[in-house]
Amino acid sequence: MKLIVAVDACWAIGKDGDQLCYIPPDLKRFQRLTTGHPVLLGRKTLATFPRGRPLKNRRNLILSTDPAFAPAGGEVFATLKAALAAAPADTFVIGGASVYRQALAYCDTAYVTQIHRAFPAADCYFPNLAADPAWEAVETEGPYRYEDLAYTYVTYRRR
Repeated sequence: MKLIVAVDACWAIGKDGDQLCYIPPDLKRFQRLTTGHPVLLGRKTLATFPRGRPLKNRRNLILSTDPAFAPAGGEVFATLKAALAAAPADTFVIGGASVYRQALAYCDTAYVTQIHRAFPAADCYFPNLAADPAWEAVETEGPYRYEDLAYTYVTYRRR
């Protein structure tokens, strides 16, 4: 499996249940990389999508312990183990923090958008792959700019 995430300079990924910022070129890259592939996400991440609907042109595997939760266009699983049993190898883990934490051990590739700014109010973090000897950066693109934000795309692979 793969994962895709946007992190700030301190590897923060969110605040109050939402992303730290929205960078339209990064959203287009996210769409380009994940379209046609299954995505694994949590219920709270789904709630941040437009109208809380699953992503189009992707099989949406959603983790939720709520047995009544049944969004149209999504497949709901109560446990990561059940979702992994249904997830093909080309699945992208797309968040949130608890799903990343649980699924990271099953991923071999991480597409990281590294935002060159710290967001001090952040309350949600991703593990620092740059400092983890189990991961190595194999490709870097950028830096790029969007308005006042600089960012770089870094692809990590599990060693």
